Amino acid sequence: MSAREDVLNRVRAALGGSGVGTTAAGKIGTTPGVVEVPRAYRAAGEHEPGSPEVLTQLVDRLEDYQAHVQVVSEDELPDAVAEVLGGAGSVVVPSGLEEAWLAPLPGDVVVHRDTHAGPDSPLGATDLDAIGAVLTAARVACSETGTIVLDGGPDQGRRAISLVPDVHLCVVRADQVVETIPEAVRILAAHPERPQTWISGPSATSDIELDRVEGVHGPRTLHVLLVT
Repeated sequence: MSAREDVLNRVRAALGGSGVGTTAAGKIGTTPGVVEVPRAYRAAGEHEPGSPEVLTQLVDRLEDYQAHVQVVSEDELPDAVAEVLGGAGSVVVPSGLEEAWLAPLPGDVVVHRDTHAGPDSPLGATDLDAIGAVLTAARVACSETGTIVLDGGPDQGRRAISLVPDVHLCVVRADQVVETIPEAVRILAAHPERPQTWISGPSATSDIELDRVEGVHGPRTLHVLLVT
């Protein structure tokens, strides 16, 4: 049996189809058919979503990843957005973003709305590369790993707008923050058809000489406004 066939058989078994898979004891089975897949991992954390412990952990993880984090109230949010993006020159936003977030932006900041209707949409990669920043909301955040997930909802937009501009400002609400990955995955399962972007700090790599280089696979700078 080739390595490819072995992998595909395990996948079929995990999905309930026929094939060789992993038994509940964690050993490779030899009899084709449905096998029990162990689910011994933690299904949830010790703390409730949005609790002070979870929010503190998320901020700690994000800052460790060299993201810029600011905790704000709902009333402070628009002014905080304007403070971060005031010098960006231009910003792209998804079509479903709350208009109130943009109200205090200086008049010299050009706002591009990424919709599927209109003369400037959809924006191509070259267009997005010339835009200074992107502003999005989020679907969920995991405090344990310091990860923010976007799933292409109306207030997050298509993946390209959050990957091409050099600066990403992401708004995360306290009630969107869970402690563990399984909790986040259950939330994301509500829209399995949506493409997801998992963000753990600004884009960075250490592939060459173990020197950290930022901005290789996405935004060089990540700002997070945590709304409590």
